[in-house]
Amino acid sequence: MILESILIIGIAIFLDLLFGDPKNKYHPTAWIGRFIAILTPIAKNQNTMIEKAGGILIITITSTIVISLLFILNLGISMITFDVISIVVSVIVGGLLLKTTIAIRGMERHAKSVLESLDEDNLEKARTNLSMIVKRNTKNLDKNHVISGVLESISENTVDGITGPLFYFSIFGLPGAFVYRVVNTADSMIGYKTHLFNNVGWFTATCDTVLNYIPSRLTGLVMIISAAILQNNWKESYKIMIRDGKKTESPNAGYPMAALAGALETKFEKINHYKLGDGEIVLTKEHVFSAITMMKLTAILFFGIVTMPIITVLSFIGWWVNA
Repeated sequence: MILESILIIGIAIFLDLLFGDPKNKYHPTAWIGRFIAILTPIAKNQNTMIEKAGGILIITITSTIVISLLFILNLGISMITFDVISIVVSVIVGGLLLKTTIAIRGMERHAKSVLESLDEDNLEKARTNLSMIVKRNTKNLDKNHVISGVLESISENTVDGITGPLFYFSIFGLPGAFVYRVVNTADSMIGYKTHLFNNVGWFTATCDTVLNYIPSRLTGLVMIISAAILQNNWKESYKIMIRDGKKTESPNAGYPMAALAGALETKFEKINHYKLGDGEIVLTKEHVFSAITMMKLTAILFFGIVTMPIITVLSFIGWWVNA
């Protein structure tokens, strides 16, 4: 069971680094997003409590359907009469499915699309590309704040798109990784503190905060180790993470952001919200390339330092991991 789960993670990371994301029509996360989009108008109501209850049902119904489909798939694989073939199929299918919950190459592609627009001196296009990976209004951002947004998104996505799914896979198997993806996808769609989604998105925003509490802090610590290996400023990374990790509105997002800002000896800024770090204000594409490298190394180290030990310990105490 231990080896099977570890192989699944290894396959998922390898496939993502090699191929990136499939097209939306083949991507389970895109299907989840479309289903949430269907349920959201139904959950809207003039009554605050009914609307909040609708928000709870969005997560509950979507998660139940996802877990049920995984259970049916697992049941089908278990019906294969030859044990060796069953295990091989389980590992391959598990790796393919887990891969769809992580997005290392996807984040790299989005970040580089912004840089390409800046290289073309097309700030407007860069702002548009940035708007695809951040929640803030990008219309009036200057070049420096555009790059800051990219760097912040890379650090935050390291949790949302890599270490978060891996953490919950290590405890609950594929259902854990996919329920995390359901909550994270819903949060990106309806977890805004606006009049339109304030009530219906309350539950998903709360779930997202709770689920990311441990992964975000572990990721920040692993980023510091990555900084040391890559000969970035790991001492500054630790200092800034401890000092500035609580400055963001989100109780979790600030930790990996601050760790990255310190490691690169830079300063990240979201206008009228926060400033993280003491370093250079002028940001360049080299900072983005360094951040992408750190994101990839953090993913691999998190696998070895966090995920593998959790799987090993839980397996030895008898916790069933649904690989």
